[in-house]
Amino acid sequence: MSDDILRLSAAELGERLAAHEISSVEATQASLDRIAAVDGGVHAFLHVAADDAIAAAADVDSRRASGEKLGPLAGVPIAIKDVLVTEGMPTTAGSRILEGWIPPYDATTVRLVREAGMVPLGKTNMDEFAMGSSTEHSAFGATHNPWALDRIPGGSGGGSAAAVAAFEAPIALGSDTGGSIRQPAHVTGTVGVKPTYGAVSRYGAIAMASSLDQIGPVSRTVLDAALLHDIIGKHDHHDSTSLRDRWPSMAEAVRTADVDGLRIGVIRQLDGEGFQQGVLDSFHAALDLLEGAGAHIVEVNTPNFEYAISAYYLIMPAEASSNLAKFDSVRFGLRVTPEGGGTVEDVMSATRDAGFGSEVKRRIILGTYALSAGYYDAYYGSAQKVRTLVQRDFDAAFAHVDVLASPTAPTTAFKLGEKLSDPMAMYLNDIATIPANLAGVPGISLPAGLAAEDGLPVGIQFLAPARADARLYTVGAALEKLLEEQWGGRLLDQAPDLTQLIAAQEGAR
Repeated sequence: MSDDILRLSAAELGERLAAHEISSVEATQASLDRIAAVDGGVHAFLHVAADDAIAAAADVDSRRASGEKLGPLAGVPIAIKDVLVTEGMPTTAGSRILEGWIPPYDATTVRLVREAGMVPLGKTNMDEFAMGSSTEHSAFGATHNPWALDRIPGGSGGGSAAAVAAFEAPIALGSDTGGSIRQPAHVTGTVGVKPTYGAVSRYGAIAMASSLDQIGPVSRTVLDAALLHDIIGKHDHHDSTSLRDRWPSMAEAVRTADVDGLRIGVIRQLDGEGFQQGVLDSFHAALDLLEGAGAHIVEVNTPNFEYAISAYYLIMPAEASSNLAKFDSVRFGLRVTPEGGGTVEDVMSATRDAGFGSEVKRRIILGTYALSAGYYDAYYGSAQKVRTLVQRDFDAAFAHVDVLASPTAPTTAFKLGEKLSDPMAMYLNDIATIPANLAGVPGISLPAGLAAEDGLPVGIQFLAPARADARLYTVGAALEKLLEEQWGGRLLDQAPDLTQLIAAQEGAR
């Protein structure tokens, strides 16, 4: 029975809960049992709030039994990326400098999912302060890809993606600064959405780069992502960048999906050199399916995209160095006093040296240099000019097409440790996802197939104009249906048995 529950999508589980066929306590316990069984091998979670989850589930069951009208995801368990502050649960952002901190309040997105009756299971692992593409930069150890335990689950939100792919949670919250929802979705066979900048509140999200960060859904189906998007996509007066738009239902966009006549632009700069052949093959096969369903496929030129990754790695570290300055041993987080004492500067230096990992230190140094006197215009200022050019490329492209398409990332999941000593190679994993964050436009990644070379998942990315998030759900749902008809089920149905992978891993030790 528990395995049957775990295999349900969030939408399917919600329907079973509403029909009183399953209780939320049963569904939550099934997820907790699964976490206990497999998370030792996956390490998707940093904290599991078992007692609180069961209590929250029992409350939903009681409200439902009393006849209260509840939302479509009420009673559904959810995992929460550790970048989102959560009342009563440790929130570390994957860093030692916040180890043991328990926030006194919820991030707005966490509050909204609680109000919708969803059941938080706990906090998922991530690259420290969301700085990374593999979840190997967590201060608390790497997360493993459920498809192959020696492979990365993507980053920075590999914990949320792995939890969903491992059937530990039906759905999760993530954050995306340069692809941290979409790239993990690509390598784990899941669905990840970066909403329009400002469409989802960032209040209570521990900031890395404030002009780039965005909270969004991580799920196993496009409909699940849409249902969660409808819950969290609301104006928030606590967030000065929060949009006041009245958003259409993303779930309705899924249910009425039709791509006949839709104009899909294939980004020339993200289709060819530097991309694994299996990734390209799955991408073009997916486009052929969409074309067969009536979509018009055209090539689009975005000449400034080739500079996007360089601009991003100046803007993002600059904003990160500013945002992380508050972790100074005085106001927030860890405090380390040097032997024999010292000045406040000595304490600050010792604290930041002990509390921050190597990748965070690297980016703080880079960002501080880019913002320093004499270099601001040459580096940070120039990067912002490139950002404007990328935004203009999007504007020009969307004048001719409805959505843009590309592979989500250049390769399938690489092996743990393979790129740790080569930061530039690691950074290039985000080449296809970064432009959307620079421009503030929405993006979705959904499974497109398995690469012939290694049998690992491949994702396809769609991008839409700002505020046109519903288009992503339309094209995503249409393609998902076509692919699942071809596969005879969901891509995750083809994943290897995780318990056997863990047993084999333990046997090899």
